[in-house]
Amino acid sequence: MNFNDTNKYTKLFLGLIFDALGYVSFIIPGIGEFSDIIWAPVSAWLMAKLYKGRVGKIAAVFSFIEEALPGFDVIPSFTLMWLYTYVYSDKAKTVTVK
Repeated sequence: MNFNDTNKYTKLFLGLIFDALGYVSFIIPGIGEFSDIIWAPVSAWLMAKLYKGRVGKIAAVFSFIEEALPGFDVIPSFTLMWLYTYVYSDKAKTVTVK
């Protein structure tokens, strides 16, 4: 999977889907936490593929930990990463010092 040339809104859509997949563990009590064992490394890999560089690696580690720990699945890590990348970082780039 190569997400390098992916449109930022496509990344948002994929991130929303990936975050929704992370919520699946809440649907099936007991079995759901087992699904996190599988989903945690997959989500980290997807995060690293969506966002390159050091920031993507840090986000991948955060995503892995967030999905692996019970009860932290409510954090929408893919959506937060998209906001950081395309909203907050862009604002920081456009600010000029007078």
